[in-house]
Amino acid sequence: MTPLRRRMIEDMTLRNFTPGTIGVYVQCVARFARHFHTSPEHLGPEQVRQFLLHLLRNRGASMSYYNQARCALRFFYRVTLGRNDVSASIVPARQPRALPVVLSQDEVARFFAAVRNLKHRAILMTAYAGGLRVSEVTHLRVCDIDSQRMVIHVRQGKGQKDRYVMLSPRLLKILRAYWKAVRPRGFLFPGAVPNQPISTGSVRRACYRAREAAGLDKRIVLHTLRHSFATHLLEAGTDLRTIQVLLGHRSFSTTAQYVHVATASLPSIMSPLDHLNLRQRGGRRS
Repeated sequence: MTPLRRRMIEDMTLRNFTPGTIGVYVQCVARFARHFHTSPEHLGPEQVRQFLLHLLRNRGASMSYYNQARCALRFFYRVTLGRNDVSASIVPARQPRALPVVLSQDEVARFFAAVRNLKHRAILMTAYAGGLRVSEVTHLRVCDIDSQRMVIHVRQGKGQKDRYVMLSPRLLKILRAYWKAVRPRGFLFPGAVPNQPISTGSVRRACYRAREAAGLDKRIVLHTLRHSFATHLLEAGTDLRTIQVLLGHRSFSTTAQYVHVATASLPSIMSPLDHLNLRQRGGRRS
């Protein structure tokens, strides 16, 4: 590891960045350096501009990855190198807002019915029942399931914040059956490596297989279950502030996006077209 990379990692560690974010930022800066075949400390605003354009034009990078690379380079130059002249030149890109993919309740039921593996069914149902992110559900421990208070303790979620979500009685039955069969000790959903949680790749593959088996056309990842959880709560009458707390959103505007995808009340709303007194005009007589 180069001294420059070590320093950047230390800078992010001091600011309590998550291991995932640290890894992504380091890889983005490393890719930037490889593109120009030189250390990034010898590069400047023009090279940053060329690299970001290269990601969009030649590599077909998504706006999500583009923004990750932009934030990584901005952090590297502003914090690690102390070069505000470069960081100030890295402008944010306007990201188009697409509505999240949401499953209907019938589609969620079909999805779960297609999961044959008990462990995978327990993981996916836990994610939906509590609206959990993939890193949150994979890092759950047995002690986080509090059947006395009927809550799940989510530790160090996004933003390094703890929170509680409800423990569904139906989910508790599934988890008890799973625990009796597997007997996990530390992590609730251990992976192939002892004392390590199940990998996100394993969860991703479980989602894909369930989607195929259920014959669903929508793209389904674990976050789709989280979106569906929030939307179904909203359609059932839960207020947005409560949903914000359950999801662990920092910004209320992030939670408010579900207003645009909740459709349960739409059939009962009358279009203004139906209020018009339209007269049927007959054809012309010959």
